[in-house]
Amino acid sequence: MPLPTHYDVLNSALAPLPDAQRLLLIKGGMIVTMDDALGNFAEGDVLIRGTEILQVGVNLPADGAEVLDAKGMIVIPGMVDTHRHAWEGQLRRINPDSPSLEDYCNATHFSFAKYYRPRDMYVGNMLSALGAINAGITTIIDNSHNARSGAHSDAAIEALQDAGIRAVHAPGAPLSGEWESTQWPGDLRRLKDKVAGHSDSLVTLAMMSQINREQWAVARELGLNIVTEFFGAGMASELDALQEEGLLGPDNIFNHCTCLPDQGWSILRHAGVKVNVCPRSDAHYGLEDGVFAWQKAVDHGMNPGLSVDNESSYGGDMFGEMRVAFYLQRAAAHSAHFHGKPAAPALVNTRQLLKAATLDGAACAGLESTIGSITPGKQADIVLIRTDNLSVYPSNNALGTVVHAAERGDIDTVLIAGRIRKQGGVVLGVDRQQLNLATEESREFLFRAAGYSADPFAEQFTPLHAS
Repeated sequence: MPLPTHYDVLNSALAPLPDAQRLLLIKGGMIVTMDDALGNFAEGDVLIRGTEILQVGVNLPADGAEVLDAKGMIVIPGMVDTHRHAWEGQLRRINPDSPSLEDYCNATHFSFAKYYRPRDMYVGNMLSALGAINAGITTIIDNSHNARSGAHSDAAIEALQDAGIRAVHAPGAPLSGEWESTQWPGDLRRLKDKVAGHSDSLVTLAMMSQINREQWAVARELGLNIVTEFFGAGMASELDALQEEGLLGPDNIFNHCTCLPDQGWSILRHAGVKVNVCPRSDAHYGLEDGVFAWQKAVDHGMNPGLSVDNESSYGGDMFGEMRVAFYLQRAAAHSAHFHGKPAAPALVNTRQLLKAATLDGAACAGLESTIGSITPGKQADIVLIRTDNLSVYPSNNALGTVVHAAERGDIDTVLIAGRIRKQGGVVLGVDRQQLNLATEESREFLFRAAGYSADPFAEQFTPLHAS
């Protein structure tokens, strides 16, 4: 069988977005709207016209509508991953015991990343996007810090478009190796036109950059949000100057935000900077003190999104993030109460974390008016979760089931902009044979180029050519 090109991993072209007059009725589900004005429905319906939610209620008329039977299912908004390095898809669990950020960089930036071809970018992004859809994540902010050429960025964007996921693609300069000198950030204008010219695309453009005034100016000239990996006292020390120069605003998206002093948080809130926190990543790699910044953000009146960060060490789902966040916050709060510390934090609850994974994530992406809740007028990014599987049945509490018990395998249906991307527990349109062939070719090429000898039981990542 001939080796597939990076365009040949789907068994057919993605169906177009639904016609503006098509009606689809999600019938009889337990609906968690995440809309305070609407509330929830023990047994309700969602009527969708084209790509938008038209109505939410009880016993809605089904005249002329295709009906999705949601009886026995929990219906939630699509989840939003606010920080994902999607290009690393074929490096899943390459370093499951990674002890540090340095080790993560050795396993990605300083080894395999240097050898990525455009086709490898496509494969990584496709794997990440399909895995996200399978896990009920309908939107990602794709932190693509391996933009080595225009062709690399094109391939990354095309994978997101082909997968049918909603994405904010944020290309950024690589951390090692060689790349086209004109690529960064000079290619942003072309990429913006490319994305805008794709009429059926759910992909928009941002920029990934550390604190760099010249690069930030380019992004702002083009009207792009700016994504920054932000943590520690060193970066926090720059906030005063950035604030005085008027360089912080709602178009900034800061990842991690670990170990920031209270003054730093006050600056971020005052400027309207959007933040996301990484429960698993920060603990896994020991970013600063390893404590994710949820509590600090909440204490300063901010509502952070949740993010997976990467799949090179662990799984790429929001269920894991919500659970780790719940128990880390609870452990810290219980400890503070037990030891009699003043102003011990209130205990986080399941609704707060589902909100972080949906509506707050949408706000972090700048999409809160478009997605994040099951609200008439918003896009129909919706997930249906079965409750008859043995691991979750009986479901006595919808929020408890979603946050504490549900898994990928419990997700029956995923809609993105009204288009069904997963149904009956299967992501639609994927040619697994071709996807596997493309993945194995990419993985073998990268392993060989980096001098890495695959060991499925390795405790430490040891590439020969990392530098």
